[in-house]
Order: sequence, then structure tokens, then C-alpha cells
Amino acid sequence: MLNVKNDFFLNSVGELISATSLQKEHTILIVDDEINNLQLLKRTFRNKYHILTASNGLEGLEVLKNNINDISIIVSDHKMPIMEGTKFLEEANLIAPDVIKILLTGFSDIEIITDAVNKCNLFQYMLKPFNPDELQEVVKTGVDKFDLVSSKSLILKDLKELFYKTIKSIASALDAKDPYTHGHSMRVTLYSIILAKELNVPEHDLELIETAGLLHDIGKIAIPESILCKPGKLDDNEYAIMKSHPANSERLIASIKKLHEVSPGVKHHHERWDGKGYPDGLKGEDIPYSARIIAIADTYDAMTSTRSYRKALDHDIAINEISKCAGTQFDPVMAQKFVEIESIIKSAKDYPEEYYLKYSTLYKEIID
Repeated sequence: MLNVKNDFFLNSVGELISATSLQKEHTILIVDDEINNLQLLKRTFRNKYHILTASNGLEGLEVLKNNINDISIIVSDHKMPIMEGTKFLEEANLIAPDVIKILLTGFSDIEIITDAVNKCNLFQYMLKPFNPDELQEVVKTGVDKFDLVSSKSLILKDLKELFYKTIKSIASALDAKDPYTHGHSMRVTLYSIILAKELNVPEHDLELIETAGLLHDIGKIAIPESILCKPGKLDDNEYAIMKSHPANSERLIASIKKLHEVSPGVKHHHERWDGKGYPDGLKGEDIPYSARIIAIADTYDAMTSTRSYRKALDHDIAINEISKCAGTQFDPVMAQKFVEIESIIKSAKDYPEEYYLKYSTLYKEIID
């Protein structure tokens, strides 16, 4: 599995800011109605940041207004009396649009998540219970973004680095929902860009395919873990819920301008060449090019990874299955190319870190 620390891929944006003497002490506003959660969050951040707290949304807005020139980050719970977290952050965005906003929620409801992304200028959401170290990393990245925007000295490389880290963070958070699929998004991305390069896909499209690969399953954030991790066969109702994830994914990224071109590959990676896939039953070349590539990579990784309901299949068995499904499940040209480069795919499966550095377009753009 691909388990590479952030500093293995890139230096933090914060180091770039420090080098230009732009770093300053940051203030975090924490909003939560439960005292134990407030104390936990204060302990998590007290050694690095100045902390302000509020016990509900209305109080949080007052604190924000009174400290508008000091607050860099808002960390808010969602389920609170008086004013829910999404409404609070929506109001906070009107007061301080540049302040970084992070939502903590115990609910993987697609409507809540979509509402937060669309209305609150949300930087990140995290499912509860959260890992304090992961939350610190998200806040650190948010602080880096705040400094970059405030400094008004952004350069293209910094923006791409931040975008890359954010996309990677989202993919990692999703994979963490199910221990059996840990690293799945990154591996699917790796196999997709290898296949795309072998198909001589243009450089711009390589970046889109890589981003789509990282986000292809983001809609699963709204699928109950009882279904995601079920050890046996899904019943008809459970399968219908599982099949909703590509459309969920499209809804989540629809409002993000930079991801408009990525949407087709995300939404349609479960379509089939013979028209028997979902969500729209597209057939043949009506299926977006990027989705056809991701479909093969996704299937290969699903077969060669251990899941809750079965052990991983051998590489050769998976390759043979992809070959058999050329022209029915998969684009026949793409499937044939995948089979032809099976030795590269096998090596990438065995050494994902090395191969990701070699093939990634997004990573190369931020280090060049």
C-alpha cells in the first residue's frame, strides 16, 4: 500500500513562508458546546497557537467580530444547540472570508458535507472521533494557506503544492474509513497515470486523471461503514446505497471551479463499455476517457487488495480477468494496453512510493 509521509513528497509550505520572514503567531477560534471537546482541542493546539473559545455559534460570531484581525483559523463542531456548525461557518464567512474554516462532524451525511463545502468556504472537514495528530496537520496546512493568501505573494508552485496536499489529504481521510481499502485511492491513481502515459495522454489530461484518481471514491464518505466494511455480500438495498457514491462524488466537487474538468472521470468510473454500468449506463466511447482509464485501475486494485469479504487475488489472475473483460466491462484498447504493461503495473504494486515519484504529474509540477 502507498503509505508515504508528507515530507517524503514535498517540503511544507510553512518552510517557504518562514524563509521570507512572513510567519507570525496564529490564533485559533474553537467553537464547541461540549466542555470536554473544548478542553481536548485546547490541549491539542495550546503549545503552537493562541486559543480563543466559544460554546455556541452565536458566541463564536461575537468572538470573531471582536478579534477579526487576529483569528487565522476557525475549528467548529457541527452538531450544536442555538446554531449548527454549518450555519455558524456560513455567517463567519460573511464576516471573515479569508479565515480558514474547519468543520468537525460525527455525521457522514452527504447533504451536510455538500452544504458546508458550498456555503461556508470550507477548507476541510473531519469526521469524529478525530485523530489529534491528523487535526494538527490539517490546521498546519490551513495556517500555511492563510499566510500565503495574507502575504499576497503567491506563486504558482505554492498554489499547486497546497492543492496537491489538500487533495491527498482528502483521499487519505476517505481511505481511513475502511482499513481494508487503506491506500486504495493512491494506488488507483498510480495505476491510472501509468496507463495514461502508456496511451500517450497529453500532459494537461494527465493532471486531470491524477486528480480524478485521488478523488474517485470521495462520495463514499456518505456511505455507512456498516455497508463499506460488511464482510459478506451486500443485499439489494445496500448495493443501491453503495452505487450512489459516484453521483455523491460529483455533487461534492461540483462547486469547486478547479475540479470541473475532473468531474466526468469521478462520476463515471463505474460505467461499463457494454452499457451495463452505473450511474448513467453510458456505453463505449460515450464514457469519458478518464473514467475508462480509472475503471481499469480501480478494478485491478480491488482484485489485488484484501477486502473484508475476501483475500487479495494474485496479480496474474487479476490481469487475466481484465483481459477477459476487454470489450464488455472495459475499453478494449485500454484493457489490452494494461495487459501489455502488466510487468510495470506489478512493479508499481510492489514499489508504489518509487513509482509514484516517477509517474506523478502533480508532484513533479510542485518540485520543478
